[in-house]
Amino acid sequence: MKLATILSLVAATLALPTDIKHVAARASYSKTDGLKFNIDGVTKYYAGTNSYWIPFLTNDNDVNLIMGHLASSKHKILRVWGFNDVKSVPGSGTVYFQSFSGSSATINTGANGLRRLDAVVAAAEKNGIKLIINFLTSTAVFAWELANEPRCNGCATSVLTNWIRSSSNYVRSLDSDHMIAIGDEGFGLTGDGSYPYQLGEGLDFAVNLALPNVSFGTFHLYPSSWGTTNDWGNRWISDHASVCKQLGKPCMFEEYGVTTAADHCPVESKWQTASVGLRDAGMAADLFWQLGDTIQSTGSLTHNDGNTIYYNSADWTCLVTNHLKRIG
Repeated sequence: MKLATILSLVAATLALPTDIKHVAARASYSKTDGLKFNIDGVTKYYAGTNSYWIPFLTNDNDVNLIMGHLASSKHKILRVWGFNDVKSVPGSGTVYFQSFSGSSATINTGANGLRRLDAVVAAAEKNGIKLIINFLTSTAVFAWELANEPRCNGCATSVLTNWIRSSSNYVRSLDSDHMIAIGDEGFGLTGDGSYPYQLGEGLDFAVNLALPNVSFGTFHLYPSSWGTTNDWGNRWISDHASVCKQLGKPCMFEEYGVTTAADHCPVESKWQTASVGLRDAGMAADLFWQLGDTIQSTGSLTHNDGNTIYYNSADWTCLVTNHLKRIG
């Protein structure tokens, strides 16, 4: 996301009515506590998930039901998209947050715009879920995130480092309380020399994490997309934990998944176990990709990209219920 886009979204947020952008006591904000996260006064390792689609639902009851499922499962963190850009204004019933005409952007604060994101924030707050999201204030926010998987293929790493520095500094100038993360895949660090460890996508994990206004490290894991093996993932996790421990900032295993349904439990549970096993050595949370549920108003399932773990399925029992029991 360009800095200009970030600024326009921040401006739109600040223009929202007070009941939408109310700020609660600072004591309730999520924060880092050494190499772990503190949520509502409790410092521990946390588990969560991702849902790019929940801000695009148009029925508040659907949003509330799904958020309630997360709460009853004892998940605490949900990462959602705070961006939804279009080049032309769609018909009624289609949610979009920002429309572009050439280089100029128009923010949609209407019923099919940022009000849908506000419904997600309200449901999260009601159910005690903390959101990783772009630029809205309430106690439901866990952290601001600069982008989803930023890359600059073939660029000097200084290009993205400078962008991360300027963007995080600007966000910090507006908000001294909430955490800030990059949202990157964790590319570019010392390791076996395979593609994800290289600097070819313009990212240097340690250099970027060391920036003063980056609160914690993020990394993703998709071996089938990266030309690596599922077993390779355990080293990817431990190598990031090492860097985080070295720099004194927590690591969030922010996205992970495999597209073969039969591999969901046996593969991803091993990654979860590896991450939890490093909870005193840099790892602080993991969020699987992605949340799946049934939309009550239509009876249809949410999007299945192959990685999706549906609420109350056998995979859910393995990767949510049993995982949370291990965490304690």
